[in-house]
Amino acid sequence: MPLLFRPAAERFHTQRDWLDSWHTFSFAGHHDPGWMGFGPLRVINDDTIAPGQGFGMHPHRDMEIITVMVEGELSHRDSMGHAEVLAAGEVQAMGAGTGVVHSEINQSERSCRLLQIWIEPSSAGGPPTYAQQAFSIGSSWTPLVGPGALAIQRPVRLWRAQPGAAETLRLPMAAAQLGWLQVINGTGMVRVGPGREPIALQRGDGFGFGDGDLELFEAGPQGADLLLFELA
Repeated sequence: MPLLFRPAAERFHTQRDWLDSWHTFSFAGHHDPGWMGFGPLRVINDDTIAPGQGFGMHPHRDMEIITVMVEGELSHRDSMGHAEVLAAGEVQAMGAGTGVVHSEINQSERSCRLLQIWIEPSSAGGPPTYAQQAFSIGSSWTPLVGPGALAIQRPVRLWRAQPGAAETLRLPMAAAQLGWLQVINGTGMVRVGPGREPIALQRGDGFGFGDGDLELFEAGPQGADLLLFELA
């Protein structure tokens, strides 16, 4: 798989009076055959939702939906009987399976920001599932999804890290896997394989790569906040 760079400014954009949403891949009314996903990764939406606003009850099926809260909080209700509040630092993993209906409303007095991620399950038709967990994120990779963390119906791993200024991170990827690096905040530089120039990254940029393509990430002067996917 060749390297795939998705600059933040080239993402699809949905702007409403209550929602500012940036779509790394094709989503809703935004469609480009060249940006339908990366392996089983189908959606990365970077959403900022105004106070008192959000998404009313709506259905999903046969998709693993991961919500990473970045700022503020979001109230969740679903047809499985869950009524939860997701706060900054928490992650929700919901398997839509044979079908689930849910809502996501910002009931607080300030805007919230989240990344919502959709991943194809290994097989269709499973039972709906729900899990939520708070994570303490430091300068090294913290597992959010995978062994020792939240489980989904696909052998995908997801980490988050917040390296400080000029700190470097090597990637904990298994051999022969696809990876995707998403910058939540901050800046940095990725060092790619032999003979290639380093690539500068900033908030909202995404970077897809194959086994051995990406060697390390070096944070910029203000540090960085990163998501790293290992895709199977």
